[in-house]
Amino acid sequence: MTQEKLLLICHFCMWFFWIITYILIIKQGIKDKRYGMPMAAICANISWEFIFSFIHPINDLQRILTFLWFLLDIFILMQFLLYGYKEFKKIIPRKVFYASFFITLVVSFFTILAMMYEFDDMAGIYAAFFQNLMMSGLFIALFIQRGNLSGQSMGIAVCKMIGTVFAAVGFYLYFRTPLITIISLAIFIYDWIYIVLIYRFSVKFAK
Repeated sequence: MTQEKLLLICHFCMWFFWIITYILIIKQGIKDKRYGMPMAAICANISWEFIFSFIHPINDLQRILTFLWFLLDIFILMQFLLYGYKEFKKIIPRKVFYASFFITLVVSFFTILAMMYEFDDMAGIYAAFFQNLMMSGLFIALFIQRGNLSGQSMGIAVCKMIGTVFAAVGFYLYFRTPLITIISLAIFIYDWIYIVLIYRFSVKFAK
């Protein structure tokens, strides 16, 4: 198998497993009436997907795949706006909740653009891996904050990790840098911790 074919397989599998991850997040959110992705992760994801769907598309195929991610993330964003405030209403007013979301979205958007020019990375690779690392840590924080699996599931955790593994392998073949390699390993470790936490919680409450 040539390196080009292996890269194509990794790219498709990354896209497929992340699609499944998003669908499972939406499904679990509908079931539990809770948001399944932390605010900063939603803002970073949807900003990246908007940029590479409408402003800096890499190619036609990537544009279509990224746009599908973008559409699913709109549903995830809507779930956060619909269900999110009830978790924070004892801490902040409703206006502050929505204002903080809007500010985070704007900051995420311009930060990703700045990273593209700072790193001379018009494909958004560095931004994608940084926000994936952030997401892995935030999923763990969300689980600890809630103390239960509402809005989350083992399927979400496993599919996220598998998708990221394919992304890491693909970019290691094509875009091998020490920074991306370190971030990829860190994401894998955090994702594995998240899976273990969910498994232990599930076993504990299944008894």
